[in-house]
Order: sequence, then structure tokens, then C-alpha cells
Amino acid sequence: MTCGDLLRQYSLCGDPADTDRWSIAVLHEVGGRGGSRFVHETLAVGDEIRIGLPRNNFDFDPAGRCVFIAGGIGITPLLPMIRAASSRGVEWSLIYGGRTCDSMAFADELSATYGDAVTLVPENECGRIDLDAAVAPVVGASGGDVYCCGPEGLLTAVQERCAGTTARLHIERFTPVEVDTRADSAFEVELAVTGSVHQIPADRSILSVLEADGVNVLYSCTEGTCGTCETGVISGEVEHRDALLTEDERDAGDVMFICVSRARCPRLVLDM
Repeated sequence: MTCGDLLRQYSLCGDPADTDRWSIAVLHEVGGRGGSRFVHETLAVGDEIRIGLPRNNFDFDPAGRCVFIAGGIGITPLLPMIRAASSRGVEWSLIYGGRTCDSMAFADELSATYGDAVTLVPENECGRIDLDAAVAPVVGASGGDVYCCGPEGLLTAVQERCAGTTARLHIERFTPVEVDTRADSAFEVELAVTGSVHQIPADRSILSVLEADGVNVLYSCTEGTCGTCETGVISGEVEHRDALLTEDERDAGDVMFICVSRARCPRLVLDM
């Protein structure tokens, strides 16, 4: 979504079967970067904004039972998945945590629509989510899928509980992955289409160098969370630092996000 100098990405949270409108839910963050303040304090009915086509960075493709785990506004990308699971007859459950009931968007609607399939965990009343119990249905012999979105602490804890089990974990992050950059070193990037070679210093990203060198690159967040700058990799080993790719996708090494990821070799050849 673009208005003036603001460019932000939001999860679509409406019914996938409703093709007449796109729905988003924006948390009012007074101390944020300005996007949510604009939506809540300035944007009015009838105002025009520019929008791009949706990108599916959080695919729903269950192979069995599904456990949805949401923390706070992380419920938004899970809503269409829950509707899809319900319509397909997939066995599923939702564990949804937040600070208080009043702060948990869509809580009443979810409980009224899906009943016992939904477990609400307001922290001020129930404490934190029992993650061991939450993932228990899909870490046994039958396996299943865990879809999780929320704050980094929740994502990390769910990852730890799913590691080495039969559960297939799918997560979406709203914040960048924290990386130790002290050992970063310089490398080269060759653009296969033009043949140009660009020197990437230890303290700069591929994106920043290419942009400074006059290469037209699409990008948005510069944090490895939105997917706009996804670039094909022809050769070279990538050090992935994004919050988007699965482990299998990282192992494949055929795409990278040049706003944050770097090389583990002297030269990367990119499909640009």
C-alpha cells in the first residue's frame, strides 16, 4: 500500500472466496514507523491509495491436521487459512494469545464461528500459551502442519518445539531476523543479464550498492521481510538473512533477498 512517501505491506485477512474486496487489519502503533498512524489518524473513507498485487509469502498447503498459533496481530495472516481449512474439511485448531481479551482482534468472531476449535489465551487472565500442549497434536507419528505468526519470542519458542519432530512448521515474521554482522566481509556480485560486476563492501548490502550504481531494483522494506527484492541466484553460495524462506528453500540456493542476504563465497552471479 502506497500513499505519498509511505510504502507498507499488510496481510490480507479477508475471506479467500470473496473476490470483490481486499481486507487488512492494522494495529495502531504510536511508536512505529508511521504507517499505522497514517491509517488510523489520517486515512479517511474516500481517500485514494495505490496498491500492488498480493504476494504469497506465507503459503497454505496442509498435508494433514493443522495447528494455528497466533500472537497478537499475528492472527491476521492466519484468518484466511482458517477459513480455507474449514471449507476444505481439514482438521484444525487455533491457539490465539494476546495481552488482554480487548486487545485480541477478531477474538469474538472466531469463537462465535468456530467454537471449541478456538482457544483464546489472554495473558492477563491465563498466562502465556502452553506451547507444548499446542503442538502436541502434530508432533507425533501422524505429523501435521503448524502455522504460526506473532512476535519473535513466540516464533522462536515454536521453532524449538517443532525441531526434530514430524511437525511441518510454517512461520511469518513481521520483524527482521537479528544477525551478527561483525564477521561480514566483502565480495563481488555479477549481473548475468548485463555482465556488470559490482563490489559489495563488508558494511553495505547488495541492494544499496546496486542502487548507487544505477541498477533499477524493486524493493520496499530493506529488512528481508516483504519479499519485494527477491532475486534469482545462478551461481555462488548465499548467506540467507531474510525472514521469508523455508530451510528447504534456503538449501536450494536459487533465490535470495538482496536487501539483507550476502555471499558465502567470493562472487555471486545473479539473474539480473
